[in-house]
Amino acid sequence: MTDNVIKVLIVDDSGFMRMVLKDIIEKQPDMKIVGIAKTGLEGVEKAIELKPNVITMDVEMPELNGLEAVKLIMKKSPTPIIMVSSLTSKDSEITLEALENGAVDFIQKPAGSVSFTFRSIADELLEKIRNAAKIDPKNLIRKALPVKKPKISAALRGQKIVLIASSTGGPRSLDTIIPNLPKGINVPVVVVQHMPPGFTKSLANRLDKISELTVKEAEDNEELKPDTVYIAPGSFHLGLKANGNKVYTYLDSSDKINNVRPAADFTFDKAAEIYKSNIVAAVLTGMGKDGAKGAFKIKHYGGKIIAESKDTCVVYGMPKAVVEEGYADFVLPNYEIAEKIVELL
Repeated sequence: MTDNVIKVLIVDDSGFMRMVLKDIIEKQPDMKIVGIAKTGLEGVEKAIELKPNVITMDVEMPELNGLEAVKLIMKKSPTPIIMVSSLTSKDSEITLEALENGAVDFIQKPAGSVSFTFRSIADELLEKIRNAAKIDPKNLIRKALPVKKPKISAALRGQKIVLIASSTGGPRSLDTIIPNLPKGINVPVVVVQHMPPGFTKSLANRLDKISELTVKEAEDNEELKPDTVYIAPGSFHLGLKANGNKVYTYLDSSDKINNVRPAADFTFDKAAEIYKSNIVAAVLTGMGKDGAKGAFKIKHYGGKIIAESKDTCVVYGMPKAVVEEGYADFVLPNYEIAEKIVELL
């Protein structure tokens, strides 16, 4: 086997799913299946023994579920893991927790159980495997972070906005930043995380439970309120429009930008037109360059840009693009970003 062949371990309790995944992956000249496991526990054992480059991990399994398996693999043999999730709310919640604990990405099982429905997303699965194989396993290990919870020293003007863009590895960085934004910042926060429908709602619900600010999935035509975090819903760009001295959201289903929807560039662009210099934006971990064009526009109007440093990124792609273009005012690990946001407000 040559060094550039991606070694894949399949972990799934469904014989049908194992067959479909095996069929898709085996046809690729740059991939090889090195093992198949039927339970989470067997998956952990084979991950340690076989040292695959990438693991596909079912969510619901006997002995250990996907989340428990992810936690053990990250402790014993850190490996890029792609969760294979159904559309149920329970699966989406477990998947999000797995992403916060080291899994790098996920793919949705299509509705229905015939094999051609899963083969319809074969290209997406293969792209995610190839992307995951590029991730340094050392970046998956979650260390104890010296997070400083900022204090609000004076009444803020309340006319600013905070924008955050994130993709691969984003849930973990958001989990570090959003809960550490204190109540009383007196501004809205808008988050664009690349995720499909259902998962953005679960992400909002999870963050809301552990944050001082209210966190919700954004809806169409709702007024932005201070001390509220709005998560762009999957499959829609999130735009902002001004009406008098109020700002409202709107959902847009136009073409993907940077091959994603929601796209941070869309939201950053619309926000810059309204808030001008009164923007603090953070571009977090993720593949690609989404957020870079939007950061340019924010900089043009005098807003401030924070890029997550390579130290805490799972994938140093989106922030790297912002840094290399010279748009970043600050380059910080995720555990220092909440404090810097409050300082800049």
